[in-house]
Amino acid sequence: MEGSYTVTDMVEEPYPSDDDPMLLAGYHERWQQDGFFIIPRFSSPSTCDAMLDRAVELARTMDYPHGEQERSDEDRRTGTLGSPILAPENNLRDRSDPSLGAETRVSKIFKIHRDSVFHDFATDPALVALIHPLLGGEVDCFLSQFIFKNPGAWGQPWHQDSHYFPFDRAPQVGVWLAVTEATLDNGCLHVLAGSQREPTHRHVLDPRPNANQGYVEIVDHDMSGSVPVLMDPGDLLVFHSQLMHRSLDNTSAGVRAAMVYHYAHRGTVDQSDRPAIINDWLPVPDGVAS
Repeated sequence: MEGSYTVTDMVEEPYPSDDDPMLLAGYHERWQQDGFFIIPRFSSPSTCDAMLDRAVELARTMDYPHGEQERSDEDRRTGTLGSPILAPENNLRDRSDPSLGAETRVSKIFKIHRDSVFHDFATDPALVALIHPLLGGEVDCFLSQFIFKNPGAWGQPWHQDSHYFPFDRAPQVGVWLAVTEATLDNGCLHVLAGSQREPTHRHVLDPRPNANQGYVEIVDHDMSGSVPVLMDPGDLLVFHSQLMHRSLDNTSAGVRAAMVYHYAHRGTVDQSDRPAIINDWLPVPDGVAS
């Protein structure tokens, strides 16, 4: 589609099972130039399905008034689940059908990169091998979120993820896996290529009444050169924490699901007085494929 990015605009081939220095160099060149790159078919349909199934399971388990599940004794003993945090969606097309599952009322589930299929993906050697050269050393995965963008859900305004990361080292690397198709109708991401070279701009609170908690907006920069990024299930977007990006509303009849992780230099220090409760610093093994 004219005026939008698809995966074929970014690379010609999916990521190989073994390291390909030439292909990696192409991705990293895109990173330097645009602040992001896309790898088509990075993940299998079965992994996407498993993520969606597990996220639905978590949403239904955590469906109670305060939005945070009390862990079982087994969870506490093994530490495999941690303590996911559920964020409700404030703006939905229809809340009236009691037969719909809890996942239809959820915006995001945070703090799940220690859990089952999400942990497997976060520590996948092929993924970590992509991230290591971008950060120049060992890394931690400090943030994860599964996004249910249900019908009617509002988009998130223009922002830089660095606004949320008051750390002593930069940049951070985000990875955004399309679990379902991302289209113009269901609220795909829009990016401003090259904006990773900007400093962190002032972000103001989202002025829309009833906007989701934590939504902020950049209002002092020209975004006219931005483009939407269209993705298929399994496609992977890797992006710089300074990159300006947004999404629009989901006007379709289906969910736009995605799984997002953020990585930082090993040993990064959170300099805020009150570190975000959604952050959970997990050392990730070296990304060396076996």
